[in-house]
Amino acid sequence: MRSRSLILTTVLLAAFTTTAHAQQPGDPTSEPVIPAPEAVNPNPESVDPGPEATGGALPLAELQTFADVFHQIRAGYVEEIDDSQLFEFAVKGMLEGLDPHSAYLTKEDYSDLQTTTEGEFSGLGIEIGRRGSYIEIIAPIDGSPAVAAGLQAGDVILKLDGESVKGMTIDEAVQLMRGPIGTPIDLEIGRRGTSEPLEITVVRDAIKVASVRSRLLAPHYGYLRIAQFGRPTGEEAGAALDKLFMEGELKGLVIDLRNNPGGVLGASVAVSDLFMDGGLVVYTEGRHPSSRERFEATLGDRLDGAPIVVLINGGSASASEIVAGALQDVGRAVIMGTRSFGKGSVQTVLPVSETRAVKLTTARYFTPTGRSIQAEGIVPDIVVERARVTSMEGRQIKESDLKGSLNSSTEANPQDVGSESESLANLRENDNQLYEALTLLRGVNLLIPRKPMDATDQDEPETPLVE
Repeated sequence: MRSRSLILTTVLLAAFTTTAHAQQPGDPTSEPVIPAPEAVNPNPESVDPGPEATGGALPLAELQTFADVFHQIRAGYVEEIDDSQLFEFAVKGMLEGLDPHSAYLTKEDYSDLQTTTEGEFSGLGIEIGRRGSYIEIIAPIDGSPAVAAGLQAGDVILKLDGESVKGMTIDEAVQLMRGPIGTPIDLEIGRRGTSEPLEITVVRDAIKVASVRSRLLAPHYGYLRIAQFGRPTGEEAGAALDKLFMEGELKGLVIDLRNNPGGVLGASVAVSDLFMDGGLVVYTEGRHPSSRERFEATLGDRLDGAPIVVLINGGSASASEIVAGALQDVGRAVIMGTRSFGKGSVQTVLPVSETRAVKLTTARYFTPTGRSIQAEGIVPDIVVERARVTSMEGRQIKESDLKGSLNSSTEANPQDVGSESESLANLRENDNQLYEALTLLRGVNLLIPRKPMDATDQDEPETPLVE
């Protein structure tokens, strides 16, 4: 047994030596990533780490103990287990013992990571959430197979290919719905207004997911929702701004990063760059020289100084916190909402084969003023918790209600009719944080001195008489 253990130790030593070399941070120009979804460095360049990075020679005595434990499991475990699977368990254990974000990526994990990072996958094209014990369709994606098949927002998925989704997790449902392009999947749907479940077949196809959505909240006030930071997010955010500019001058913008889990570091820099006129966005520090980088914004602010409010909450992590932290530090935006998640580390994805990779924490990131938000998060400038807001204003008598009251001497402006438009009233009731962000932007603009009207554009005022 002793000679067998020594042979096994030699094999493991060779394996660990190879692994240690492969797991060093790759090409210094490769893009590190931060929490889910992560970017992938497809061609990492192995770098000799030197004594500082390795911490000295490999512990032979500990490796001998490892080899003995490995052999005991192989020989005595209640069920026979494959050596390669047992070794994979060991690698997973090493990484899981480091921190919550380092992990060994199996073939499926690695494929999902690459898919999510690129923002494209094969599936049905629906956003889903939980509704009781079942899965609800929040919204079908425009142009997707789901739309073509007639799936609607609010539909409840009861079964997938005959399998009940009751009690199924979101991830489990997603795995069932994804599959090769051109393959069908049968859904049993519950829909409001129908007495019997609907049977709908959807044919999977390539789905392109936009990470950015935009719209006007009110005339001249834009809304930019960033759901995650994939590779194309910077370009998508720029295109969304162009779309808003086509509606007219922007006097303010809300950037919604709530429940954004993060993503590619480079995408967070690109988004910050849109609103900064040069300067440091973020920098990273780690043990290996390739993990020490500084990311600068280019000159030119796309909004030309118009006020910005960034919305964050406890679900805003990593890349979201980079954007919020940068714009807060340079005084470019007011951060509103609740404290963010506090994910201040950088992960690098290091392929160890064509189908497997290691996601390793290689650095911490810091905001322009040197703040590390690891386990601390971004503290909003104005704390606004999510709440349901109901108006307590009753119907009050006004001058115009009095019998015989005088009419106004000026023409009524349609925008002034009523105290609040229906859309804003709905916004106040359904999303008080977004409503408060818009209110702040309008308040800031009220304080900006208005340009006096040109004398040629106005009639000569009459001298008022006051009783």
